[in-house]
Order: sequence, then structure tokens, then C-alpha cells
Amino acid sequence: MFLSFQFLVFPLVAFLVLLLLLIPVQWLSSTSTKQKNTLPSIPKFPIIGNLHQLGSAPHLSLRALSKKHGSLMLIHLGSVPVVVVSSAEGARAVLKTHDLIFSNRPKLSIPAKLTYGAKDIGFAPYGEYWRQVKSITVVHLLSRKRVRSFRSIRERETISMIDMMGKTRGSVVDLSEMIISLTNNIICQVALGRIYGDYKKFKELLVAFQNLLGVMSVGSYIPWLSWVDWLRGLEGRTNKVAKELNEFFDGVIEEHINKNKMVNDGNEKDNDLVDILLDIQRDDTADFKFERDTIKAVISVRFIVCLLKVV
Repeated sequence: MFLSFQFLVFPLVAFLVLLLLLIPVQWLSSTSTKQKNTLPSIPKFPIIGNLHQLGSAPHLSLRALSKKHGSLMLIHLGSVPVVVVSSAEGARAVLKTHDLIFSNRPKLSIPAKLTYGAKDIGFAPYGEYWRQVKSITVVHLLSRKRVRSFRSIRERETISMIDMMGKTRGSVVDLSEMIISLTNNIICQVALGRIYGDYKKFKELLVAFQNLLGVMSVGSYIPWLSWVDWLRGLEGRTNKVAKELNEFFDGVIEEHINKNKMVNDGNEKDNDLVDILLDIQRDDTADFKFERDTIKAVISVRFIVCLLKVV
């Protein structure tokens, strides 16, 4: 019993000693390089940087910090340096004048797991893959002609909502809920071909997906403390949601593949966004290997995330 207690205590003591040694080293390192910073840098703590100053509403915290330290400042989220721009002139310089320099994305572990290795254009690193997926999205999914092709769906669902409002005359109508439901139905049919919003499991999956995208992963900002994410159960929850999401979209794609087989037998086909992406994959018209995971990543983040409002 005593021996097992020693085995438990020793790693904890060793970690605390290492932490105490790292703090002065990190502090000395930050002070020695302070003069090299060309941007005004906010004073930070060792290891965590300025993470403690973000609070529960980071946008408000950053606004308060910018009022104190200026519209252009450097903060540190753990070991990750972050430039905060809070003026129109600065935003124009970042987003227009020097857009290529700032076009890359941070490497975030949770979104990467939920988007099949960051295959969606919202999380993929800037490069040839990102340009190709963006081109497919803009040309094949969001073109004016494509948007017009879904007009019948929008009209049908709008008429259905108006009819429903007519049936409830004389009673209170929750117009906000009806409009959200209308949006849900349109997006589901445009993206997936049918409505999934009525299924409780689907709604719960979307909520879990949304919550995980907004969770801060310690490992993304302090890599050597990534084990904290495992201890708090974040890694397990992410893997569970990623698995369920993958199974759901695999089912959606299989539905469309089977539907396409029926079309080949003489039935009429109504193309939705999944059909379009499957056609690109089948015809091999993309300039890169267009995998099934790419299809799932594109429809999961760029379109299905819009349905989160319904829950």
C-alpha cells in the first residue's frame, strides 16, 4: 500500500517541481525578448499568457483591452501569439492590403477532429487544397444559377408556413419559431434532400457539435498540457460526437447513392447539394483527390451548422 502511494505521489511532485522551474525560465525569456516586439504587447503570465483576461465574453474583454492598450496589440493565448486589430484602418490592412499574409488558419484540435482533419474551408490551412474547395463551393454550390434552382423549395415551404399560420387564426402565433422552422426545412432540403430537423437525436447531435466548436481546448494553446483535455473529458466527448456525425453523414451519402441508382433506372432526379458533390466526385472533375470525407466536411460545417438555430 505504501509503495503504491509513493508511485502516485512521485509524478505529482515531479510535475510541480518542473512547473516551478519553468515559471522563472518563461518569465526571463519573455522579458529578454520584450524589446524585440514591434507591437505593443500586454503584460502576460508565464505559461497561460493572457488567457485569464478573456473571460466568458472574449469580444467584450478584447474591446476593453484595446481601449487601454490601443487598436493594435499583441496578446498571448498560452504559447500562441495573437495580434488583435480593433480599428477600421487596421482591419483594412489585414483583410485587404496584406490578406495573403494573414490568410492562414490556426491549428485547433477540436474543430480538426469534427471536420475530418480540417477539410472544410473554414478550418483548412491556406493553400492549394483550400483554393480548390473554395472554388467548388463558390462555383458549384453558391452560384446565382444554383441558388435560383432551389426557388421551388423556398416557395413551397413559404406557402406551407403561411397555410399553417392561417390554421392558427384566433390564437397566439410564435412567428419567430415559425421562421426558424421555415429556415430549417429549406436548408435541410437544399443541402440533404429531405427534412431531418424533427428527429430528436439529430437535434442533440447538432447542439453537441455547436458546443464543442465553442469550447477552448487547452492543448491548442499550451500543447504540453494537452492531457488536461483528456482529464476533463473533452477529448472523449469530441471523439463521440465526431463518430456520431460521421455515421449520420455516411447514412445521408448512402441514401443519395441509392437514389442515384434509381435515377439510372428511369426515375426523375432532384439535385441537392450532396448530389452535386457526389457528381463532382464521380466525374473526377476536381483538380485534387475529392474524397468522401471532403464531402462530409463541406456539408457539415458550411450548411448543416445553419440548422443549429432551430434547437
